[in-house]
This record gives sequence, structure tokens and C-alpha cells, in this order.
Amino acid sequence: MTSDTLHRPLRDLRISVTDRCNFRCTYCMPEEIFSRDYQFLGRELLLTFEEIERLVRLSLSLGVRKVRLTGGEPLLRRDLEQLVASVKAVGDLELTMTTNGALLARKAQVLKQAGLDRISVSLDSLDDTVFRAMNDVDFPVAKVLEGINVAHEVGLGPVKVNAVVKRGVNEHTVVEMARYFKDTGHIIRFIEFMDVGSSNGWRLDDVVPAADIVTMIDAEMALEPLDPNYPGEVARRYRYQDGGGEIGIIASVTQPFCGDCTRARVSADGALYTCLFASRGFDLRTLLRSGATDQEIVETLAAIWGARDDRYSEIRSSETAGLPKVEMSYIGG
Repeated sequence: MTSDTLHRPLRDLRISVTDRCNFRCTYCMPEEIFSRDYQFLGRELLLTFEEIERLVRLSLSLGVRKVRLTGGEPLLRRDLEQLVASVKAVGDLELTMTTNGALLARKAQVLKQAGLDRISVSLDSLDDTVFRAMNDVDFPVAKVLEGINVAHEVGLGPVKVNAVVKRGVNEHTVVEMARYFKDTGHIIRFIEFMDVGSSNGWRLDDVVPAADIVTMIDAEMALEPLDPNYPGEVARRYRYQDGGGEIGIIASVTQPFCGDCTRARVSADGALYTCLFASRGFDLRTLLRSGATDQEIVETLAAIWGARDDRYSEIRSSETAGLPKVEMSYIGG
């Protein structure tokens, strides 16, 4: 198992399969920057399915046991189920995906058949007006909920529902969301608004602290903390005292979890990032296309991770928050 300078193992690999998205969420791909004229990556710049499969296969020897496919919106990548099947076949790993849910109802069955283990769906509010404003393409809540239900029916569960909470925008809908998903078997996870990328206008004042979110829900439906499922789990877990399931809180801003972060990310154009808030990545696409042997690629990956000392969230300040960072649409969440 490969460890970095802070003795953190490499266990999770998150791979963005496209930088394109059919939403324009204001905290990720604001329309004023990602307009109709925005130049997304050409197909030749994206990693091929064969390159992704090779990268995953070689990463297993370094300790990777969980792979998540992200975007952009991964379901916009044509024939994605073929990638799911080839990645799942490389060895003993958990294969998951994060999607905005817009295309999930029609894709869930084929993804499950291809070998996808589980799915996470981004849904920031059940209030249709709020949700349409946040996705900024007037997409309705009902279609995302349909996708979640179909995913559950075909066995891609428990579905994890991710909600980014931004002050003055959707924090007033948090309790409603918690109540809706209680007793359903799905797990709602509330995420503090983070300073990922350089285009979302992040301000600390816009962050609703995790402690406030827990307090809001606990006042209506009593909660109690749970232990992590595994070392390095991102979400802090709470269960309803009446047995109605659990929620998660992802608090990168107010409760940093850098100390046991085990995640590496590969961008849509094949760069390896060792932190969600990194300003630069390591070019793997050129390496993969240069005729490098499997051993050379493994050694490169091990060297990159071995030199890792990232702990952005622990040292976040007004100075670091203003530094240029890779956009979330390139490396997923």
C-alpha cells in the first residue's frame, strides 16, 4: 500500500469522464463563465475508456479499492456502461458514480447490469423553484426524484443524495429534505459550500456551518452521532433516534478531514490531482500515450502520491482561499 508524506494511504480514485454538464449550478459552473460559447474539451483530449481501465487496473497494485466516476455530468459520456463494465472487471473494487440525476431514470438499469455498485445523486433542494434556480437550466426536481427511485428499484442503493447548502439560497429547505428522505433507505448528505475552483464566487459568509445544519435537523427529528463506516470516510454520520435511517454531513470548511484523506482525482483531460483544492495536476494522459510500460506508470503514480503533503482545508485562510484552483467540473467532487 502506497502512503504519502503524512502516512495517508491511497484508497480512493475519482475519475472525471467529461468536463461537460447539462446543468449550470451556480456553485460549480456559473452561466456567466460556462456560457454557450465556452470551449469544452475536444474528444481527443479526454482519456479513452481503454486508458481509464488501464489506469484503474494499475492503481489496484497501489492500494486503490474504490473508484468513483464523476464529471461534469458522467452520463453525458456516450456508452458509459461500457466503461463501467471494463473497470468493474479489472479486480476487487467498489465502483460508484456521482450524477446530477437528469438522465438517471433511463440509464440506471443498464448501469446496474454493467456492474455499477452504487450511485450518488446531487440534489440541492426539494423546493422546485429553489432547485431550478440553483441548477440554472430550469430543470425540475421531479425528474431527479424519478431517477433516484429508479436507481433504488434496480439495486443501485442505498442511494446517497448530496445537497450543497449555501446561505441565503437553500438553507431554509434543509429540514424538508431531511424529512423527505427519512425512512426511505436513502442517505441524504449535506455539504458545506466549498471554495473549489476559482469561478463560483465563494465567500466564507455564504457557508452554513455543519453544526448549524445538524442543530436545525435535530430540533425537528432527534439525531445521535455514528462512528465512521471506514477510516477516511468523508461524511460525519448521524442517525435518527427513532430508527428512521441516517444523514451525513460533509464539512470541509469548518471541520476539515485532511488528516485521513485517501482520495486522488483524475481530471477529464487526464491530469492527476492529489487534492480537491489543488492548483495543478500531473499529466497522466501524455504518459499513457507515450508507450510507457505498466511498471513505469505504477512507479510514477507511487512517486506522485508518495510526495503528497496536501492539507488545504486545515490551513485554509484568506490567502489560500484566493489562490487559483482546478474547477470542480474537471475533477468532480
